[in-house]
Amino acid sequence: ILAEGPEQTPPLRIHGGSLRGMQHRLPIASAQVKSALLLAGLFAKGKTTVSEPSPTRNHTEVLFNYFLVRTAMDGEKSVTVFGDQVPESRDFTIPGDISSAAFWLVAAAAQPRGHLLVREVGLNNTRTALLGVLLRMGAQVREAIEDVDQLEPRGIVEVTGAPLKGTVIQGREVPQLIDELPILAVAGVLASGKTIIRHAQELRVKETDRIAAIAHNLRTMGAQVTELNDGLEIHGPAPLHGARVASFGDHRIAMAFAIAGLFAEGETIVQDAECIHQSYPGFGTVLDEFTNLKRMQISTPVIGSLTPTPVEEA
Repeated sequence: ILAEGPEQTPPLRIHGGSLRGMQHRLPIASAQVKSALLLAGLFAKGKTTVSEPSPTRNHTEVLFNYFLVRTAMDGEKSVTVFGDQVPESRDFTIPGDISSAAFWLVAAAAQPRGHLLVREVGLNNTRTALLGVLLRMGAQVREAIEDVDQLEPRGIVEVTGAPLKGTVIQGREVPQLIDELPILAVAGVLASGKTIIRHAQELRVKETDRIAAIAHNLRTMGAQVTELNDGLEIHGPAPLHGARVASFGDHRIAMAFAIAGLFAEGETIVQDAECIHQSYPGFGTVLDEFTNLKRMQISTPVIGSLTPTPVEEA
C-alpha cells in the first residue's frame, strides 16, 4: 500500500496479494481500524487477532456472529477471526443510527420544555454512551427495546429537556462517543458550569481536526473554550450569537453547528454545508421541522441507557 498524498494520506495505491493472519494491538481505540483489520483477516490465511486499549463499538463482531463467521473473544478488548471462511447468506435490516439522532437528542435535551421521541433506532449497548452523558447532564431520557429478532436490538428513545449541567467525558467512555463529541461540545456550551473532554486525540485525525474546528467555531459564536492537546474545556452557559461558521468539510462539524445556531441570537450560516450529505442527506429537512420544538417524533435514528453513567476518574 502506497500513500501518495502528503504525510501518508490518500490517494492510496494498493497492490493485491495473498494475505496472512497477524496479531495487532491498536495504539488508539478505533472501531473503524479494528473492523478493517478483521474484514481483511476473513480473507487471510490463519487467524487474525486485534487488541485495543479499551472497548469500542462492536457492530462488526455482531455481524460476523450473525453471518456464522467463527471468531473468538478474549475479554472485552481482543477479538480473533479465523481466515478462509465463507459467511452465511442471511437477510437483515439496518436500524436507525444513533450518531445521526444525536444532534436532535442534544437539541431536545437542551431545550427546557423540549420533547423528542425517536423510533426504530439501534440499541446496541456499545452505542448507548451518549444517553448516559445526557442523563448525567440532567436531561430526562427513556429507552425501550421493541425488537430483538434482528441482529441488533432496536426500539425508541424519548428525551425531555431540562437545564443542563457540565460534565467530564474521558477515558473508556471516549471511544464509544467519538462521533458524538462535536454535538456534546455544543451541549457543554449550553450547560451550566464546566464541561471537560479528555483522551479524545483521535478527533484530530478525522475528516478535519475536530478539536481545533470545534474550538474555533464556538469562539466565533461567543463561547469561552480552551483547546487541549486531547480535548476541550468548555465554560457554560454561554449566550451564543449568530455567526458565519466553517464546516471545514466535515459533516459532523456542520451538523453540530447547525444545532448550535438554533440556540444563538441572530442568524447562523454554516459554510460548505453540502458535506452533510455524506452521512445524513435528510438533515436539512428535519432541521426545518425541528425549529418548532414543541413536540415531535422522528422515525429513523437513536439509542439508549436508562441510568446516568458515573464520571470516570482520570
